[in-house]
Amino acid sequence: MYNHLRPVGKYGHPANAPPTYKKIYHHGSKTFRIAGVYLFPLADVKTSNVLGFTPAMTPFTKEGRKMIHKKLQPDIQSEIGALMKSSLPNRSVEYIDNRISRYSMKMGKCEITGTEVPASEVHCHHYVPSSLGGSDQFKNLRILHKDVHRLIHMKDKRMIHELIEMLQLTGAMIEKVNRFRDKCGLEAI
Repeated sequence: MYNHLRPVGKYGHPANAPPTYKKIYHHGSKTFRIAGVYLFPLADVKTSNVLGFTPAMTPFTKEGRKMIHKKLQPDIQSEIGALMKSSLPNRSVEYIDNRISRYSMKMGKCEITGTEVPASEVHCHHYVPSSLGGSDQFKNLRILHKDVHRLIHMKDKRMIHELIEMLQLTGAMIEKVNRFRDKCGLEAI
């Protein structure tokens, strides 16, 4: 390859390499530059091993599902069971499934306060509200404590300050609440 490309390109270390090149390849490798474009040296791809991954852990086999459920904390399992049994007649199947998946992914913690939330106090917030075109997709849902959810949608300033004190929110948490409020078209607190 070196002999074939030498007459048409320049061989050397990439200067001002594109971001993709920097992300995937070692900086010490040489490559050809032809017509202003660096060829990606396939032999020098950086890889990283995923820790804790096993091909047997898949939701498509009985053994794989057992391994996944074993990794979930026991108290989270019972809360997920409670969420599965809860009845939400006015919600789509997509919303119900994604709500359970999101709760499982966040290990039962509020996405603003970081505290554990039992199934009885969980609210699932649409980051982009349904009224503004938001969907029931997984990426648009957030797991929140019911009082935090009330705070996001609340307009009464006195009640807002009471809830902030009751929940003992820090500055970083209030910033997150304000981001959620902004997506809902409400003013910051």
